[in-house]
Amino acid sequence: MSTGKPHLEFHTLDLLSGWETPPGYPQGIKQKILASDFDEPGKVGGRSRLLRFDPGVYTTDPFVHEYWEEVYLLSGDLTVGNDRSGNGGTSYGPGTYACRPPGAYHGPFKSKEGCMLFELHYFAEK
Repeated sequence: MSTGKPHLEFHTLDLLSGWETPPGYPQGIKQKILASDFDEPGKVGGRSRLLRFDPGVYTTDPFVHEYWEEVYLLSGDLTVGNDRSGNGGTSYGPGTYACRPPGAYHGPFKSKEGCMLFELHYFAEK
């Protein structure tokens, strides 16, 4: 059962440390969890995170998951729908947003110059 995200007042984020490659992602894509009580196996809770792509990094397969996902592109470029070799797709710039329900296939993704995303992941109340 979710215990709730921690109460965090305004503070400066350390953007130089605390990054890790999420399970199943290629090297060059890293996340920094900002706040979380996310329990994916238990299908409760939520998390906020930053996701960073190094220049030239791409994924090869679409993603699908059982939680809601909201994504805001803070900086850089993100291409959606490239092929397994990283070619093609539609490119987006800063200020673009996506909201995906559980079960929505999305991606693959790539970034030519690198990018930073702000993401929210959460399960709907039952």
